[in-house]
Amino acid sequence: MPFNTPPHPRVKRRGRLAVGALVTALFGQLLAGTAVAAPSPQAPAALSGRIAWAPCESPSGEGTFECATLKVPVDWKRPKGATFDLALARHKATDPARRIGSLLVNPGGPGGSGVDFTFTAPDSFSADLLERFDIVGFDPRGVGRSNPVKCDMDRVLAQDALLYPDSSSSFAALRAANRAVGESCRDLTGPLADHMDTTSVVRDMEAIRAGLGERRISYYGVSYGTAIGQQYAERYPHRIRAMTLDSNMDHSLDAWGFQKTEAVGVEGSYGQFADWCARTPSCALHGRDARALFDSLYKRAEAGELVVPGDPPQTVRPRDLQAFAQQGMYDPAGWFGFAETLAELDSAGPAAARAFGKYGEPTEFPFYSVMCQDYDFEVPSYGTLARFQRALGRLAPVTRLSSLGWTVQNGCQDWPGKVNNPPRRLDVDGTPPILMTNSRFDPATPYSWGANAARQMGREAVFLTYDGVGHGDYWLSPCARDAIDTYLVTLKTPRKGTHCPAVWPTGPSARKSSSGGLVNPLPELLGTGTFG
Repeated sequence: MPFNTPPHPRVKRRGRLAVGALVTALFGQLLAGTAVAAPSPQAPAALSGRIAWAPCESPSGEGTFECATLKVPVDWKRPKGATFDLALARHKATDPARRIGSLLVNPGGPGGSGVDFTFTAPDSFSADLLERFDIVGFDPRGVGRSNPVKCDMDRVLAQDALLYPDSSSSFAALRAANRAVGESCRDLTGPLADHMDTTSVVRDMEAIRAGLGERRISYYGVSYGTAIGQQYAERYPHRIRAMTLDSNMDHSLDAWGFQKTEAVGVEGSYGQFADWCARTPSCALHGRDARALFDSLYKRAEAGELVVPGDPPQTVRPRDLQAFAQQGMYDPAGWFGFAETLAELDSAGPAAARAFGKYGEPTEFPFYSVMCQDYDFEVPSYGTLARFQRALGRLAPVTRLSSLGWTVQNGCQDWPGKVNNPPRRLDVDGTPPILMTNSRFDPATPYSWGANAARQMGREAVFLTYDGVGHGDYWLSPCARDAIDTYLVTLKTPRKGTHCPAVWPTGPSARKSSSGGLVNPLPELLGTGTFG
């Protein structure tokens, strides 16, 4: 659902964790771009044409890639109206004689760049997939090189300050701020800002399939990328050869269901971290109660007494602490550093300032333009919001709530425009078997989301459980990675009900994941601070 490193900037403001840093923990990178193209006589022909690839270079200068654009309608209900260019990249199969076809990929978001995901393919995907598939990624509408949504950052920062309302008046101020941000996105982006729902992305992906000249495609989507895959399977079941959905969204949830499951996911993940620390002598918090420590830090933050040194010193808010904790659960490979930062924070050590004090300049983002068109998060009053918060505190007594889930909901209050793609249960029929995976303790897309989505999908779904912690099973579990690779190449699924064992960190890790020495690309692509 939803920690930035290069090549993309953090969405933050100095001295505070701004909303962009939080929402990108699950939902992706927030980028700048170009304007929507006006209608033209050539648009219909371009829509039905083949993709014209040309050599291009990755940001690192490594690897061999091709890039292209494809014109698609701003509004699929008006296919001959205004269009924009959808950006694509391709890494061709390294064993052309054994090539299976195209594997479309999406890293999540909303806001993750599929083009940049493809550029990471030589380091991030197994040799089996690289040999047998053209890896094809696209920047979804409103993202990166595909006419990115742009919003007024002064209004975004004003909204950020109000995302945790504590009264009826501050809730009213938040609603006004949300509307002001959404209106600025419309003004600065154009009509595309009102057509960012996942249904439209699914139509774009079908145009890509046709442009590739493939009768059926294979697909790997992680996090928000699973929402694209689930809804593509609903609409185009006979266009799928194979589909893997890793760390699943659940589009059937109402506002309370979303909050409850998100909070339980974070609480359970932090509990696993605390238990790991208790049994791991090299953890900086070994011998201490990590749950009690977080509770103590939270109460100090509530009282305005949690301060990290600096010039000037920075006061850490409860929301900052919650966001940091949630981000720290995305990949256990970072737990050694996460534990050290908590210890430094408790002692007001200088190292804590590195986690809470150094932020880049903010940039624009498409996040709310997607989420507020895909979910109906509207709550009728501050009283309802306050009841939610009290109930979440009972469900998650240590972490209190999901910082990601809370800001997703609150940022959509009175968002301008319609919920174009309202929540509903999945209705999938006629696809080949679809492999769905979820971590048992996922802080962003909770296990219950994956299990529920698989139940909705029914006989078409094969659900694999990774019994560890984190988000993005392909790079967390060699067992899950092998099952995904085998399925995508051979179409052989694991047995229903398969579990993969948890993988626990044994020492500080760099960028290599536990899965076969591959590089986990999600921290760079999605900006998840302690994720990488």
